[in-house]
This record gives sequence, C-alpha cells and structure tokens, in this order.
Amino acid sequence: MRAQTAQTAPNTTAQHALADLRRAIVAGELRPGQRVRQEEVAARLDMSLAPVREALRVLEQEGQVEYRPRRGYFITALDVADLVEIYALRQVLEERAARAAVPVLDGDALERITLAERDCAEAAARGDVVAELAANRRFHFGILDAPGQVHTMRLIRLLWESTESYRALYYNAPEERERTVDDHTRILEAVRARDVDTVVRLLDAHRQRALDVLTGVLGE
Repeated sequence: MRAQTAQTAPNTTAQHALADLRRAIVAGELRPGQRVRQEEVAARLDMSLAPVREALRVLEQEGQVEYRPRRGYFITALDVADLVEIYALRQVLEERAARAAVPVLDGDALERITLAERDCAEAAARGDVVAELAANRRFHFGILDAPGQVHTMRLIRLLWESTESYRALYYNAPEERERTVDDHTRILEAVRARDVDTVVRLLDAHRQRALDVLTGVLGE
C-alpha cells in the first residue's frame, strides 16, 4: 500500500462528492477495477469536476482508488496476496486494540455497540447491504476504539478503507449476511462479559471467514 501523507479536509462540496463515491463503492455500483467516470459523477451531483477530483484524491490516499496517467481513476483491484497481507495486519492491530478497549468500555459504549449490532441484524433482514455495512463498521469500531490508541486506530481504519469495495462483495451474499449477524451476537455476549480472550478469538474467526469468502470470489 502507498505511504500516506497528511492532507487538509476537503471542502463542503468535495465532502458531498466523497460521501457519494463512498456510497457507490459500498453499494457495489463501483466495483474493483472499474473506471470512475468523473464527468458522470459531477453531472449526477450537479457540481463541477474540481470537487470530484478532490474527493478522488482523498480516496487515492486511502487506497480505495488508483490514478492511471492519461486514463483516470479506477477502483483499486486487489489480488489474493494483497487481501491476505491486509487481513494479517488487521489481525495483529485489532487484537492489540481489543485488548486495550474491551476492559474499559463504559455503559454508553456498550449501548452504542448493542445498537449497532441490532441495526446490522435489521439491515441484513431487509437485504440492505449499504446500511448493514455502515452498522457493521460502527459495531467493530465501537469495540476496538479506546483512548490512547490513536495511531493503532488510524492504521486499522486505513486497512478497512482499502478493502471497502471487497467488503461489499462479501455482504452481497445472503448467507454471509446471516452468518455475520450470528457472529456479532456471540461477539457482543463476550464483550458484555469482558471476556477479552473470547472476543479476540471470535473476531479472528469472523475476519478469517470474510477472507476465505473473498479469496474464493477472487479465485473464480
């Protein structure tokens, strides 16, 4: 993955373009390897090309798109080796984060995690992939985030962003959406019990399942 550099936040119009592009990636409207047609995005959002390009530069720094000279921006396409490396890094970082966060989660944090788990289940039942992915993210980051882990969480977020389009492929399978709901139920029970070892074990299995499915998709 490319080294990340500091950048200023995009302006309001660019933020709107960024939000729309993120939604399109999560919804599977923009798939790995597909070209992002900037003119179409700008026309759909009734804006100039400048904020769309600014949004694409943000996504490029996150690893979600790549720029090809004279051809434009494309949704990043990963191979199996890329995914295996990314998920291995996530395993290391997320175990570190969980062991620091779970013992100090307060009542408000547990309530947010519980709400995210419920929202994820309801979205899965409706077949709403976009909503389920958003709730899934809130669920996991609610468990992992704790004071004093700024750099760890920055790296975890970067790794999540770099595979966002693949996570959408995974959630498009109804059986995987249902399995995720079951996994979340068990993880939440372990979190409530402050059983850190079980939380880590369940998160590892949950993550490995996603990797197995995605490597299967890439191998087809």
